[in-house]
Amino acid sequence: MRIRIVDAFTDRPFSGNPAGVLLLPGADAFPDDTWLQHVALEVNHAETAFAHPLPEGSEADWALRWFTPATEVAMCGHATLATAHILHTTGAHSGPVRFATRSGVLVATPAADGSVTLDFPTAPLTRMDPPPGGLAEALGAEVLTVHDTGPNVGDLLVEVADEKTVRTLTPDLAALAVHSERGVIATALADDPGAGHDFVSRCFFPNVGIDEDPVTGSAHTALAPFWSKRLGRSRLTGLQASPRSGLVRTELRDDRTLLTGTAVTVIEGELLA
Repeated sequence: MRIRIVDAFTDRPFSGNPAGVLLLPGADAFPDDTWLQHVALEVNHAETAFAHPLPEGSEADWALRWFTPATEVAMCGHATLATAHILHTTGAHSGPVRFATRSGVLVATPAADGSVTLDFPTAPLTRMDPPPGGLAEALGAEVLTVHDTGPNVGDLLVEVADEKTVRTLTPDLAALAVHSERGVIATALADDPGAGHDFVSRCFFPNVGIDEDPVTGSAHTALAPFWSKRLGRSRLTGLQASPRSGLVRTELRDDRTLLTGTAVTVIEGELLA
């Protein structure tokens, strides 16, 4: 089977968020979960996506699952973008593709410019008091507001003072892990609105084996409603300011959020195991 490494939410190799993509033959079922987890650990990127085609007449075109090196996750934006990119660039699928996932049917639509738009459920934000036990100390910055992002995302969305604060965070990951199911999204308004992005973020997910995720599509289903409400605009661009960095264009449509980005295939090889 062919396995690829794709950098997502970027137009340049060695930036954005790398994901493994494995298109499985047949339309019956996924292989054993233990094997899927072993492959994801071997790839050792934030997520590896596994997809197989579904029979004609199904609710979707392909079944899709995502695994970190440590566990399966309910939603992953960058690996979905990477999978759609591979389907279209290899000719395995043309036009919009419907994925059957743990988060329902997700649609990825390619554009003539090579970008792909993902249609994901909007995260339901609930403002809350900072949890006891030193969230600010674990994050290493003053916390302005905190929101729960609901079961699909499973993070705390934490607003901090400014872009510089986001960029210079050095959190205590072990201490941070106790505060949410998956991790923490730290965010702030862009310092310079003319720089090409409206807000910045960084994502730390120690509970699923990812210290810092380079560019997180699922997090933007929470960032989009948070900043769209603040800024009064449905269309925004987020910069995830990790060392690899990447841009996610968002469009809020009530209970759905559109995430648009590009991807680059960097490695292709044969899986022998």
